[in-house]
Amino acid sequence: MRLPHLSLSLLSLPLLLVLIASPVAAEGDDEAIERVKRSLALLLPNIEPETIAKSEVTGLYEVVIETRIVYVSGDGRYLIQGSIVDLELRENITQPKVNKLKLAVIERLGEDNMIIFEPETIKHTITVFTDIDCGFCRKLHSEMAGYNEKGIRIRYLFYPRAGVNSASYRKAVSVWCADDRIEAMNIAKKTGNPPEEKSCENPVKRHMLLGEMMGVTGTPALMLEDGEMLPGYVSPDRLIAILDERKNAK
Repeated sequence: MRLPHLSLSLLSLPLLLVLIASPVAAEGDDEAIERVKRSLALLLPNIEPETIAKSEVTGLYEVVIETRIVYVSGDGRYLIQGSIVDLELRENITQPKVNKLKLAVIERLGEDNMIIFEPETIKHTITVFTDIDCGFCRKLHSEMAGYNEKGIRIRYLFYPRAGVNSASYRKAVSVWCADDRIEAMNIAKKTGNPPEEKSCENPVKRHMLLGEMMGVTGTPALMLEDGEMLPGYVSPDRLIAILDERKNAK
């Protein structure tokens, strides 16, 4: 489900939106959830939240919409956009949930819709949104052997920044449609062009839509194993250090 343009604008407003509802006496969670659902239906009539549940904060209900989380007061009046921070634990308790939502969306795409550069021994798997015509994407790819030697498995998704039907988009399609996608990607990253222009049924538009959902604004964009996004080029040495640190911290 893709949020319409109007809904995206509403959800990007700073912090607080007043919904159409009136204060009521405290009731059980089921009644509050239904009230929240009705208020959201008035504000976002074409959007069906995935889940509405009681949050860690008394009186606030957590609403999941695609890969976003917002909070609505139990009386259905206030919508809060932003993260909840546990001051006692000094932890952001919203962002890890958002990261898991994003990762789940990527996993539902399936690896048969990705181009994968796999090491002999796998220690970590990351997903990279890439653009054939992106200089730092080419730099990252030129060091693929270094990532693989450190046990980093890289799954590529295309995100041609120039948009659908641009030259970058057609190059991505051509790589996907090549008989040998790995070789075609290597050539395209090295020369700026795939071996030949080809067309076939492909997932490039789906990749781009997922990139938009993930909040990708530039390439390369690296999604780590916990769903955290790292923007830009990261060297093999730095990346393995980040991945190992995160794994050991669990």
